[in-house]
Amino acid sequence: MPEPNELTAAEAARAIAERSLTAVELAQACLDRIEALDDRLLAWVYVDRDTVLNSARAADAAVAEGQPLGPLHGVPIGVKDIYYTAGIPTRAGSEVYKDFVPDFDAASLTLLKRAGALMLGKSVTTEFACLDPSPTFNPWNPAHTPGGSSSGSAVAVASRMCPAALGSQTVGSVLRPAAYNGVVGFKPTFGRVSRYGVVPVSWNLDTVGWLVRSVEDAALLLQVTAGPDADDPVSSRQPVGDYLSAIQEPAPPRIGLLRRYFYEKADAETRRHLDSVAERLAQAGAEIEELPMPDSIEDAFDDQRLIMAVEAAAFHEPMYRQQAEDYQPKLRAMLADGLQTDGIVYARALERRRQFIDDMEQLSQRCDVMLTPATPAPSQADRTNTGDPAFQGPWTSCGLPAIALPSGLAESGLPLAIQLVGSPFAESRLLSAAAWCEAALGVTLTPPL
Repeated sequence: MPEPNELTAAEAARAIAERSLTAVELAQACLDRIEALDDRLLAWVYVDRDTVLNSARAADAAVAEGQPLGPLHGVPIGVKDIYYTAGIPTRAGSEVYKDFVPDFDAASLTLLKRAGALMLGKSVTTEFACLDPSPTFNPWNPAHTPGGSSSGSAVAVASRMCPAALGSQTVGSVLRPAAYNGVVGFKPTFGRVSRYGVVPVSWNLDTVGWLVRSVEDAALLLQVTAGPDADDPVSSRQPVGDYLSAIQEPAPPRIGLLRRYFYEKADAETRRHLDSVAERLAQAGAEIEELPMPDSIEDAFDDQRLIMAVEAAAFHEPMYRQQAEDYQPKLRAMLADGLQTDGIVYARALERRRQFIDDMEQLSQRCDVMLTPATPAPSQADRTNTGDPAFQGPWTSCGLPAIALPSGLAESGLPLAIQLVGSPFAESRLLSAAAWCEAALGVTLTPPL
């Protein structure tokens, strides 16, 4: 039987409900793993052992008393340090927020706690979930970047310090670190999950997401957090699906393979790997057709970065004017660019983005899911940046739901991953296809720790 900290979130919740595992045993296993590894990996900025264990004891008491249990009862989760946590510092990886302690939890964290989850601690983020690298190390090779901005969340899940962790994505901050660390990363449709209580980067782009180790866990967290929120005006009132039922007995999907833009930017090993994955999926029963990317892809990434810079500058402007020297270099430069960008230039970027959204929504209707490499290359031996987000950025820009699945190891020994993308608010179909692909590929990656 696997160690408690090696269980997925869904497996752990079932074991606790069935009384074959206690919440205390699970929490203690996660805490022991953190104590053993985090001096080397630096995935966490805050862990309160006593509070976590007391919460676990309360969870076990509820089981013993026969109380109704939520779907995540007793399961510890990591929380990226841009999520508000009541009475606990939310520093956003920055000197600028070093003294900020919220008095309420982020909406998504509130929903997870209602489902029985225990907050294990705050995971490391790059500064304000932006460009400058975090101190976190990649568990596969410490010389390589773990990705960002959800660095700590990805590393904590990959190294079995916790079964699930919240992240966020403005360009590629969930799916890229998921790919670099060999775990599952999920980003729902823009507006599917409330962003209330999450330190913002970009009003038009910010999306809540999470890092887990199975498609089932991705569906479970979405089931718990999806839905409208009056405190987040962009949250959608589209009906919430039955995501857990969608992954039961999934059928072979219709997959649209996207080569334009992605193959132009990917290295040779990544291209060969995706071709091999596509062939394996076809042999397993998937219907695969190459789809043409629209011309609007050519400007989409540059426009996204410009929109992000301007909207981040709008949020940070009062703090930046007073303490620009407290920001790290790459974020400081981005904010300066954003403040200097002409309104007409910004408006034209928004206009082109609107065309890209329309083009991609139409393309997504031609298949169940679209398939691309998750990253242009495996994680590189360069800790001065967080890697290339060009393959996630388009899906954040157009707001489509996307999932990264581990799919093998590169010649370097670093993880490789694929990316599946769905139609707007069609997370049920996306997760069903992802569950089928996960089973067909049969890849589970564990770093050599």
